[in-house]
Amino acid sequence: MTALADQSDYKTVSFSQTTITELMIPSYSNFGGKIHGGILLSLMDKVAYVCAAKHAGNYCVTASIDTVDFLQPVEVGELVSLMASVNYVGKTSLVVGIRVISENIKNSSVMHTNTSYFTMVAKDDNNKPVKVPGLILENREQVRRFIEARRRKEIKQSYMKEVEQIQMPDNYEHCIAMLMGERCLVAGE
Repeated sequence: MTALADQSDYKTVSFSQTTITELMIPSYSNFGGKIHGGILLSLMDKVAYVCAAKHAGNYCVTASIDTVDFLQPVEVGELVSLMASVNYVGKTSLVVGIRVISENIKNSSVMHTNTSYFTMVAKDDNNKPVKVPGLILENREQVRRFIEARRRKEIKQSYMKEVEQIQMPDNYEHCIAMLMGERCLVAGE
């Protein structure tokens, strides 16, 4: 942690917090009458960009999205609010936490539908990564979110190392044996 004596290169979490609210219209729905997941992803990407760009003071691009679990369906006619805040900053990247809620206007019920974490990278005018301001954590909740984001980053790095180690066995018969009990058929076997 850096001492807060010189805060000129730091911004508070609240400085860039952003909320976007949009009415879910029929053209956003799928064949089941629920809102397309892709519509919600697009809105999440939009709010992540705005939040990250406000903090960075630069254009930002989406580098990755950590887990998108659709907890509840969203219906046509509901208001969807996407609340974003910077949870963590690295040198050129930021993790933006997004909480999505839907509100049924008729009965005033509110449901939490998603929580996601977008990693954004700040870019300069030459499309090169640029240093982002540090983050001033204003309360215990923001400290918790920062630490959790750092831990998710560590877990993700560990996972990526594990994925690099995945290799298909050279022995085809061994591969076929590994498929026993799986719900697949190998043609010609």
